[in-house]
Amino acid sequence: MKKLFFLVAILFVIKSQAQKHDEGEIRNLLVQQTETWNRGDINGFMQTYWQNDSLMFIGKDGVTWGWKSTLERYKKGYPDKETMGQLSFEVIQTKKLSAEYFFVVGKWMLKRNAGDLSGYYNLLMKRIKGQWKIIADHSS
Repeated sequence: MKKLFFLVAILFVIKSQAQKHDEGEIRNLLVQQTETWNRGDINGFMQTYWQNDSLMFIGKDGVTWGWKSTLERYKKGYPDKETMGQLSFEVIQTKKLSAEYFFVVGKWMLKRNAGDLSGYYNLLMKRIKGQWKIIADHSS
């Protein structure tokens, strides 16, 4: 019985460490998004998204499908660095759903001369080829 308890305890520690590692990678991805956005680099910002026609972005205008369409949507809404302003994120919750999926909820803030904006987001992230990618983004 002691051996079983010991094995369960070890597995729990290993799982906890793996979740912390994955959460750290996801938080780094959000830092990468912030940095590229704040440089005015929408193409760099979009590298954190799944480059696939099944990427789903949900915003105030409805659903946009696909990486290329989402990129075009961002470029249309934010045509220059001044319009893009300075982005920051506040992570409210992260939840590991499985070895492949993570769910993130947070708040986004955009400071800009044309007027500040803010809202909330939830992201479904998937580990693809060893990297976490956003496969669904609902931002309001």
